[in-house]
Amino acid sequence: MIFQQQFDITTSGRSTTNITDQIQQLVAQSGIEIGTCHVFVQHTSASLMLCENADPDVRRDLETYMQHIVPDGDPMFLHQDEGPDDMSAHIRTVLTKPDLTMPVANGQCDLGIWQGVYLWEHRTHRHNRRLIVTVMGE
Repeated sequence: MIFQQQFDITTSGRSTTNITDQIQQLVAQSGIEIGTCHVFVQHTSASLMLCENADPDVRRDLETYMQHIVPDGDPMFLHQDEGPDDMSAHIRTVLTKPDLTMPVANGQCDLGIWQGVYLWEHRTHRHNRRLIVTVMGE
């Protein structure tokens, strides 16, 4: 059986948004008990990550690191059509990833106790992001 659903998230600018509950609700809605869940964000300046869900300092430290290796407005970037965070956001997405695949067991994503699914917005301004969740199994 295959189930697919889209949903939108409005971000508040450069930050991480916990989307674990939305994913788990869609997996439950699919009726699939065992299989895989694939999540894809349809944008080139936002990504997905499976990350520590207990201490927000982990996500802040990731952002600090990313700012260090891919600074906004670096003069070596030619593409800045939408501002100084444009090319850096694209590089961040390439360095991270636009999709995740997780196992499904007992009708939910079988995550570790400290794992959460996050949308990582790489632009500094608010954006609407569309995600596609595909659940496959039986």
